[in-house]
Amino acid sequence: MHPNIRLLRQLSHDESSHLSPSLLNSNIKAFIQQGQFTKALQLYSVSPLSATQFTFPSLLKASTFLSNLNYGKTLHSTIIRLGLHFDPYITTSLVNMYVKCGSFASAVNVFEKMVEREGCVKDVTFWNSLLDGYFKFGHTKEGLAHFYKMQAFGVLPDSYSLSILLGVVGFKEGKQIHGYIVRNMFKSDPFLETALIDMYSSCSRIMEAWFVFDHLEDKSNVVVWNVMIGGFFENGWCEWSLKLYSLMKGENVKFVSESFSSTLSACGYGDDVDFGRQVHCDLIKVGFENNPFVYTSLLSMYGKCQFVEDAENVFHLVLDKGIELWNAMISTFVSNKYSYAAFEVYKKMRYNAMTPDSFTVSNVLSCSSMIGTYNLGRSVHAELVKRPIEYSTTVQSALLTMYCKCGGVDDANAVLHAMREKDVVAWGSMISGFCQNRKFLEALDYFGRMDAYGVRPDSDIMSSVISACTGLENVDLGCMIHGYVIKSGFNQDVYVATSLVDMYSKCGFPDMAKNVFSDMSYKNLVAWNSMMSCFCRNDLPEKSIKLFSEIVQHGFYPDSVSITNVLTAVSSVAALLNGKIIHGYLIRLEIQSDIQLENALMDMYIKCGFLKYAEYIFRNMSHKDVVSWNCMIAGYGSHGNCIQALSLFDEMKNRGIKPDDVTFLSLISSCNHAGLVDEGHNIFQSMAMEHGIEPKMEHYVNIVDLLGRAGRLEDAYSFVKTMPMEPDRSIWLSLLCASRAHSSVELGELAAQNLLRLEPDRGSNYVQLLHLYGESELWDKAANIRATMKEKGLKKNPGCSWIELRDKVDVFFSGGSSSPRTLEIYEILRSLGKNMEKKAGDYETVAAFLDM
Repeated sequence: MHPNIRLLRQLSHDESSHLSPSLLNSNIKAFIQQGQFTKALQLYSVSPLSATQFTFPSLLKASTFLSNLNYGKTLHSTIIRLGLHFDPYITTSLVNMYVKCGSFASAVNVFEKMVEREGCVKDVTFWNSLLDGYFKFGHTKEGLAHFYKMQAFGVLPDSYSLSILLGVVGFKEGKQIHGYIVRNMFKSDPFLETALIDMYSSCSRIMEAWFVFDHLEDKSNVVVWNVMIGGFFENGWCEWSLKLYSLMKGENVKFVSESFSSTLSACGYGDDVDFGRQVHCDLIKVGFENNPFVYTSLLSMYGKCQFVEDAENVFHLVLDKGIELWNAMISTFVSNKYSYAAFEVYKKMRYNAMTPDSFTVSNVLSCSSMIGTYNLGRSVHAELVKRPIEYSTTVQSALLTMYCKCGGVDDANAVLHAMREKDVVAWGSMISGFCQNRKFLEALDYFGRMDAYGVRPDSDIMSSVISACTGLENVDLGCMIHGYVIKSGFNQDVYVATSLVDMYSKCGFPDMAKNVFSDMSYKNLVAWNSMMSCFCRNDLPEKSIKLFSEIVQHGFYPDSVSITNVLTAVSSVAALLNGKIIHGYLIRLEIQSDIQLENALMDMYIKCGFLKYAEYIFRNMSHKDVVSWNCMIAGYGSHGNCIQALSLFDEMKNRGIKPDDVTFLSLISSCNHAGLVDEGHNIFQSMAMEHGIEPKMEHYVNIVDLLGRAGRLEDAYSFVKTMPMEPDRSIWLSLLCASRAHSSVELGELAAQNLLRLEPDRGSNYVQLLHLYGESELWDKAANIRATMKEKGLKKNPGCSWIELRDKVDVFFSGGSSSPRTLEIYEILRSLGKNMEKKAGDYETVAAFLDM
């Protein structure tokens, strides 16, 4: 026995040796009432058999408070020796002690022995003690069975029984309990009312929760207000949380820290910093300015609203900073991308001898991941060695993510192997990290290992595995994973299904993507956006435009991603009227624009021929990225305004925007349209020499086309011969087209020879050579080409054009009759032909008259 405990016992014995049993029991109860639980148990240990049946419930309460199972078991032994183990109050306290000290099997054992005694069975408190235990230990089915058994024994549930149930059941069962409450007149019970509101809120039935709250006879209980405010906030109704807070101020309700914390959370997630400032003033007025719980919520609110300076001010005002406040400040910097500032706070925290917890370390490691500071992440890891926190699942998952994102795969492997329990989060961090580093095969390998370990994947892991198949462009493997998804029951998970849509889309299987989308029982806005993007990517713009209108019909409000997708579709078919309608919709609904959306809007107007609209959007953008500049430069070039394109390029450089390869592609294309050969060639040369950008195949094609159009065929061919890479189809086709335009049969044949070597079975390649021979009147060679095409069964894909008329796009193919209005079109053409013939006859008559 420890000497200090022995001494305390000796002192207690000396002090109590003259006490009578009644006085001893009285002193034990007094110690417990004063919260001196250890002293009460020490006094009991002097003379255990002197304790009475009225003292044991208090002693068991002391053991429960100290979470000391050994004390509880010792008390239980004494209770049995004294023959008090069938006392209902003592037994209820025993069950409660075992439940709260973590020995649920012992609690069940005590309960089952007592159930046989009819006198104890009728005590609802006794039944509640075990009912609470079942749900706390996750035995939901057994807990419900216990509840039904209780009623079978004739024990009616009380408000506490029903409150316990409401904390674990779903909406359907909760509604039945609500009906039971109403039928059995459990009205005006604050615990039940609060539990009902919380149940409905947790089941996302916020209006039912509001109905219960609104019909309360007594709203003086602050807990009910707090639960309702929290319910609105957790269901995304932040504005209603703030309205309820304002109503609460007008009622005779005493605010507690939770009232301010819930409201500040709603301000943060609702991005309402002005209301947050009002709450800040209120909490100072009522004396909560020194409450660490409230000030942590206040700091987090300013952080979520991106008012980092205000968050710092709150942080510096608090003199006695707890770990929660340090964590909130670090989290604020991390979420607002102030990574180095977050590290500085972490250093100050360590300097102040504040021991970081798992939340601190996770945030700091996330920060390392964001900015790729591998060595800093490793130094944080080194600090954790030999500390219990190193074995925290949260910290180990953060370490895995950090090492994977920074490319330290070997270190990530070491962390994973060192983990005592490799849970689904750890495997998910590893697989996700491999995907982010484009190590898709490794990601799939670890997915197989996880399955071998018997760990069932979650939706995040399945989404990562599907993205690995997408990255490998392996649709066969993707189909196998799709089969696994269906067998595992993940096919109805909206995130997994959306990943499948994306995979089939990027692999060029829009029909498969549509099947997955159609089979989804619930579609969120992300799923709709993915399907729209799929149609755009796979050259089905009309379906994308149609899908956009269906989004609204299904009760969703399009976001900036939806608008960007549909504008891309509109641009590809130059459907100006649809584009204008969408632009108007965007303005009317005040949809938050981002730079991608503004770029898409600008591109749509350029491709629809309205350059001035695009120019207006460009000049009024609050922020322009390189894509914005490229889009406008390409717009000027495609509309023949090459001088303006070059001027805008100079402006771009003056503003410190670094051009990319697309910038130069747009500039060379602009010079090509305007016939500015030397300027285009100079821009090409400046790419590598002045800007360090290596030209790609597209740039070489544009230069060949530029020289070819200007008739400088020898220069074009010399340029092709000096290319540092093997010319592809587009190079030789461009040279062939230039040869045809300038009747250079010899060079045309050379280009065609290389073109047909690369693609011998493409009909359009033969057509260009056929036209070259025909225009040069080389009929024998033209006949040979025709014979070759016929022998191979090759045809040229027909040309295509379209026109937008009355909110409808009609598509026409060269020589085709696929349009439903073909007869009407030819009738109008015949009518126009007759009018032209008549006009021609009239002109001939007038001319003859004038000659007379």
